[in-house]
Amino acid sequence: MDERESLDQLLEIMREHDLDALTLRAGATTYELVRRGPVVAAAAAPIAAAAPPPVAVAPAAAGANFKKVTAPIIGVFYRAPSPGADSFVEVGQRVEVGQVLCILEAMKLMNEITSDHAGVVRRILPENGALVTLGEEMFWIEP
Repeated sequence: MDERESLDQLLEIMREHDLDALTLRAGATTYELVRRGPVVAAAAAPIAAAAPPPVAVAPAAAGANFKKVTAPIIGVFYRAPSPGADSFVEVGQRVEVGQVLCILEAMKLMNEITSDHAGVVRRILPENGALVTLGEEMFWIEP
């Protein structure tokens, strides 16, 4: 199967399941498909797996030094325990091992995700209310 056929199959999965975005990692390469309006567009070139766009407090070169908290399950990412409540953590905040970072809702169950690392939160990757996939990076923590 060639790359174009694979891409067509992924686009069909997105349409079939009404997905707005789909990220696929193959080795060190990450492909991201994003729906833009009524058309599904594909990234023209692979995106480096370990190089998400940097933010002011997280220079790209420092990304490799961070401890990364990944999603242990597929679910909807929530930064706060309830709508209107304060977020569990903010960028720049110090966290301890076992501290709740977010909630992942899966099959109407609210799963608290805790930190395995002590340090300062340097990046929160998913948007509030976004669907995260198994193994997707959610937080960067600088020890």
